[in-house]
Amino acid sequence: MTVFIIILLIIAGLVAYRLIANKEKTAENVTGQQRAESKVYGIVVSGKPFSDYLSLSGSIEPNEVINLRSEISGIAEELNFSEGGKVSKGQVLIKINDAELKAQLVQAKTRNSLAAENERRAMLLLEKEAISQEEYDIASADHRTAEAQIQLIEAQLIKTAIRAPFSGTIGLRNISKGSYITPITDIAQLVDVSKVKLEFSIPERYAAKVKIGETVRFSVQGTNEEFTAKIYAMEPLVETATRTLRVRALADNKDSRLIPGTFANVIFPLETLEKGLLVPAEALIPIQNGKKVFIKKDGLAKEVLVETGARTEADVLIVDGINEGDTVLTSGVMSLRDGSGVNVTLR
Repeated sequence: MTVFIIILLIIAGLVAYRLIANKEKTAENVTGQQRAESKVYGIVVSGKPFSDYLSLSGSIEPNEVINLRSEISGIAEELNFSEGGKVSKGQVLIKINDAELKAQLVQAKTRNSLAAENERRAMLLLEKEAISQEEYDIASADHRTAEAQIQLIEAQLIKTAIRAPFSGTIGLRNISKGSYITPITDIAQLVDVSKVKLEFSIPERYAAKVKIGETVRFSVQGTNEEFTAKIYAMEPLVETATRTLRVRALADNKDSRLIPGTFANVIFPLETLEKGLLVPAEALIPIQNGKKVFIKKDGLAKEVLVETGARTEADVLIVDGINEGDTVLTSGVMSLRDGSGVNVTLR
């Protein structure tokens, strides 16, 4: 009886073992079938030309701009310009009444003639030892003083004519003919817009990439046209408050389409790659240590850590982690695991 019970227990153990083994095998088959049935989309990565750039905010500034002012006070008796009109370098814009200065000049010239004659006579007397050297020196100093007075008045007369220091456009005037103006009176603005300055700031991490003579592209509101400017100057140091470097570029503006004071969207080039590896942004999976993608290898999904660079509207540049020719899985990747079987449809 005891032997019979033992035999039954052995048989029961074998049956239980077979049932468990069959169950595990069935589970493995199901899992394998599930892995094989994971359908995803992917792309074969190929190197493409890629230009990396920064999009920055900038402003349009005039090439030259000044507030016209007089160096002397007086009545503005002539206004030889029109508001919004073009003027040439050296053109007389305002003439201040100079009648009083001209009268002073006549008076100074008369005094100079008398002082010159006194000096001549003093020289003759000195030669005859009729006067001392000191008396002659006084007469000579009076003559030089009279000449200096003439030069001073002539300089004041030159200042009665306010000339344009450069060619440009006159803005709105703040005075009228007959107005009494002083050195603090703002007459009008003179602006040169034949060229414009594009001013922008670049983050310090890219400061070393700024080169004199490099061309940048920019656009302004109100038009879809893209303009170009050439960098001609930059600050010698980074601003500590903003950690940025101020840069200026010069753009041609012969047709006056660019208006100083307006906002500009600047495209600053960083580098150009002949074979940049771009993948769709949806293929990237954020993880604690960075980002990863799945690639197809031997029919299975393989998890790969990647280092990313610049972005476009739809793609991301992969700097390290994948190679040209790899098949990167682009959709349905969130449910994948490393080693999952995949059925890839290429796009």
